[in-house]
This record gives sequence, structure tokens and C-alpha cells, in this order.
Amino acid sequence: MKKWSLLSILFSIILVLAACGSKDEAQTDKTSGAGKDTISITHKYGKVTVKKNPKKVVVFDFGILDTLDELGIKVTGVPQAVVPPYLKEYADPKKYTNVGSLKEPDFEAIHKLQPDIIFISARQAELYDQFAEIAPTVYVDFDYTKYMDSFEKNMKLVGQIFGKEDQVASELKDVKAKADEVSSDIKGNGQKALIVLANEGKISAYGPNSRFGLIHDVFGFGAADKNIEVSTHGQTVTFEYIMEKNPDVLFVIDRNVAVGGEAGAKKAVENELVEKTNAYKNDKIIYLDPDTWYLSGGGLKSFKLMADEIEAAL
Repeated sequence: MKKWSLLSILFSIILVLAACGSKDEAQTDKTSGAGKDTISITHKYGKVTVKKNPKKVVVFDFGILDTLDELGIKVTGVPQAVVPPYLKEYADPKKYTNVGSLKEPDFEAIHKLQPDIIFISARQAELYDQFAEIAPTVYVDFDYTKYMDSFEKNMKLVGQIFGKEDQVASELKDVKAKADEVSSDIKGNGQKALIVLANEGKISAYGPNSRFGLIHDVFGFGAADKNIEVSTHGQTVTFEYIMEKNPDVLFVIDRNVAVGGEAGAKKAVENELVEKTNAYKNDKIIYLDPDTWYLSGGGLKSFKLMADEIEAAL
């Protein structure tokens, strides 16, 4: 009798230990599973948890869109009011849901999509809370004072979210090689450049550490004016200013074309004052692709296109 009692006790202890072990194992699996399936992202407007490899993707930043395109990642919704030509396939409303414009999102259309993730950037920043009410929203920031660091950070984030880390690493290696190739040809040639945004007859200038400053900071052109005020909309200047600074190369971005208007920068810029500059005399007034530089930028495809344009300017 005692023998059976002792066996019963031992058997009970084994059952209890086994149950405890199963409970602990289940809890561990559940925790590790959550870590594998989601990613926590901290950005300027807070902290957000998103699913890895999200299926329904809405993108309001064309740099991120061209990056997803380069990586072979499908998107669901795109603002189709104005789409850069190099991304023209995303203007097809039969293939992609139109979610408004860069400045005026169609929140009703976005809500109907029930997206897994939304990417926004500076143009939509003030509407962050409205996006976040619909789905996990990632604000993609860009520090132009540290262009390549910021670019690399954003690309790695995209790679991490979509499980494309290796592909992103390979792409970044190619991007850096391209940047080094261009800058090695430019640095030391002594040429000073000036960047202006033309908009309906008015012009604003951009220098180092600005939204177009990679021409100086990454690609290596000297600055015709190192003291230009850093501003999203540039420093308002006159054509007398361009003549006084006398750049060797003048880069022009026609904003009117970027927002769907007619080209007018060439007629406005190449006047009697600008004709006195070295840039004009040496046929070095370069009209950059406004869709890439003004609407987009900061993506894997757009960076390569921008680098090619600067290289061609040589």
C-alpha cells in the first residue's frame, strides 16, 4: 500500500513539473513570436509598432515609393495628383488606389483600404494624427545636414520592415560607390556652383546642408555662396545676386514643372544679368529634372538618377 502511495506521489510531482514546463515554454514561444512578427519604430511624432512584411502599403513619400519599387515590394495606395514620370506606372488608378495628393490626402479612400502601414514625410507631417488613427504610420524624416547618414538610416528601416536587409545593404554599397565616383571627379576642380529654385519668375537659392545641398555635401561641388540661409523654401534672391556670386555652374530646378505647370525657368533665368556669369559663358546652366529633385529624392532610384544628372554636368 505504501509502495503504491509513494508511486502516486512521484507521478503527481512529475505531472506538475511537466505542466509548469509546458506553461513556460508556451509563454516563451508567444513572446518570441511577437518579436518576429512586429517591429517597433520611434520617430519624430512618437513610437509605432508595425507588422513585418505588411501587405497593404500606402505611401506618401516618392523617395520611399521608388525604394519599394527598386526592392520589388508591392504597394496599394499612392497619391496620384502628380506622380514623377519615372514612377508613372503608379499613376494608374486601375492598379493602385488613388489616395489624394501630397498636401491633400483622401482620408476616406485610405480608410477604405484598411492599410497595414502608411509612410509619410514632411509634406504630410501636420496631418500625422489623422493618418495614425487609420493605421500604423511611419514618419520618414530626413536630416539634410547629414545627407548620407539619414539616407542610409531610412533605407535600412525599409529593409528591416520588409525583410530586405541584404538587398538594401547591397543597394547602399552601389549608391556609395556611385557617390564616391561622382565626387572624385568634382572635388579639386575648383568649380563653384549655385543652386536655385525657379517659380513663376521668382528665384530662391539653396546652399550646403539644404534640401538640395547634396550637390555640395555629397557630390563635392564648391559653393558660390557658403552663407545661404537654410530653409525649406530657400533664400529669396535676385538675378543681381546670381551675377554678383558669378557661379561656374548654375543648377536650376523649375518648380512650376514639378507641380504640373508649364516650363518657364529658362526664359526667366537666362537674362542679361545672368549672361554675365561664368556659368552662362561656359554653357554650364544645368536644368535639373524637377520631378526627381523637387517631388522626390531620398530613395534608391531617385538618388541614382540625381547622381547621373550631376555627373552629366561635368
